[in-house]
Amino acid sequence: KVYPEKTAKRRAKHLNVHQSGKSDCGVKSNIKSIPGVMTIRGCAYAGSKGVVWGPIKDMVHISHGPVGCGQYSWGSRRNYYVGTTGIDSFVTLQFTSDFQEKDIVFGGDKKLVKVLDEIQELFPLNHGITIQSECPIGLIGDDIEAVSRSKSKEYGGKTIVPVRCEGFRGVSQSLGHHIANDAVRDWIFDKLDPDGKPKFEPTPYDVAIIGDYNIGGDAWSSRILLEEMGLRVIAQWSGDGSLAELEATPKAKLNICIATVPCT
Repeated sequence: KVYPEKTAKRRAKHLNVHQSGKSDCGVKSNIKSIPGVMTIRGCAYAGSKGVVWGPIKDMVHISHGPVGCGQYSWGSRRNYYVGTTGIDSFVTLQFTSDFQEKDIVFGGDKKLVKVLDEIQELFPLNHGITIQSECPIGLIGDDIEAVSRSKSKEYGGKTIVPVRCEGFRGVSQSLGHHIANDAVRDWIFDKLDPDGKPKFEPTPYDVAIIGDYNIGGDAWSSRILLEEMGLRVIAQWSGDGSLAELEATPKAKLNICIATVPCT
């Protein structure tokens, strides 16, 4: 009753009283994000870039689209990692294709190619690159898959992963987790050698930690406990994780889910 008339009308579908015997109170909140509109609950891009891919430390993660989304997601999580920034770790660096109006009109494929070339020149020690697509990419239809295949071949087979995580695709960031994990399956696992052999000899005690992006060093504590039990942790998803650990994951004897959000 204290709301102004205009605000009350806009909020009417978001407030209601739960009545006994009804399955829900009819609140209309589970709707997709609107491209270009800030939301406090995150989006598919946030789920992919911020939770699953972003913490993979030895890969460069490009926010493909306007600078705002990349800036908003940059440094917002304490994804702790061991490494030297710019050499073997790139978590705290911000890479964006910085879309402008002309890119929306004429497409951003050429700009993406230029960004990839610049990354290869400036950070040649990176072990791989992901392209985290923002809303405009899906709206204008940039072919990030074709660019990824072409540049991967040009760079001698380097892992380049296009991720269709446009923010508007999901109701929240949850779908972004699924999209990111599907990208791992399609562009990492499916590109391994036919027999899937990792670069190390497997043991009966190999486990993978899934679903911990190491905010505050949580994954390190879990890893220490598991290793003191006699297990060998061959992969962390994805805090303080690496491309090599992603590739090794299919050979784990057991996947251990630590957190719930990235797993769901």
